[in-house]
Amino acid sequence: MHTENQNKLDDVGIGLISGILAYTFWGFFPIYFKLTQDANPVEILAHRIAWSVPFALIIIAMRKQWNELSTAFKSPKLLTTLFFSAIALSINWGVFIYAVQNDQIFQASLGYFINPLMYILIGVLFFKEKLTKFQNFSVVLAFIGVFILTLYGGVFPYVSIVLAVSFSIYGVIRKQADIGSIPGLIIETAILFIPAILFLVWLGSSSGLTFGNTPKITFLLILAGPLTVLPLWAFTLAAKKLKLSTLGMLQYIGPTGQFILALYYGENFTPAYAICFSLIWIGIILYSYDSYLNYSKK
Repeated sequence: MHTENQNKLDDVGIGLISGILAYTFWGFFPIYFKLTQDANPVEILAHRIAWSVPFALIIIAMRKQWNELSTAFKSPKLLTTLFFSAIALSINWGVFIYAVQNDQIFQASLGYFINPLMYILIGVLFFKEKLTKFQNFSVVLAFIGVFILTLYGGVFPYVSIVLAVSFSIYGVIRKQADIGSIPGLIIETAILFIPAILFLVWLGSSSGLTFGNTPKITFLLILAGPLTVLPLWAFTLAAKKLKLSTLGMLQYIGPTGQFILALYYGENFTPAYAICFSLIWIGIILYSYDSYLNYSKK
């Protein structure tokens, strides 16, 4: 029993580290899309998909996961599941790139602030996960903060809603998929690979392709592969080992980084943003402290 409990705690520790690394990287990912803004969002999305496949295959080779990958391709049910997760992921990627390139990083930040609330809601309603009263209070604070930001944003946050919904759907689907993080990612990107390549070929034939124009932009677009695979690998690992409610609270790391970058790039900072930011971080501190106490007791 002691060994079993220790293994569970070790899994939680690995999940927490993986989640923190993934969300921290995503929080500062807008820097990359600012550097590649000479390319249109769809071209960048296509390159993310195209270059992710070979890079992920390298990791598969290093980890000797060929059998797992082969077995997955023989399961129609698993392939169907990953098809839907791939669609959700591509929508999320595309909208996020669009938001960064059109000076809507605050909107992207809001989307990922909303996202954890959806995780928590799904976890409680469909997976019977339970929160303590202390944790419930922290979630209420976060909800109030997001509500204030949405209410006083001036326009309906379409970008935010699409980002929140698409990534929540992706996270839930991947939690149900019985496959490792990198093999699953390869299948997801493989599903999208041919459409991505066809788009790039069409773009090149119409002289609209940015790839190859300069060594800098070419290198940056190739770099989309490893920059996509590594944090997503960490995220799917965290999704397998953590409760949805815990994963949801870690998600606040990402939009906080994006929030900071939005200020850096000179987007308009309003009092509503200040109130939302304050309430959410108070909630995160309370939730984290309560989780730490529970962890220490175990």
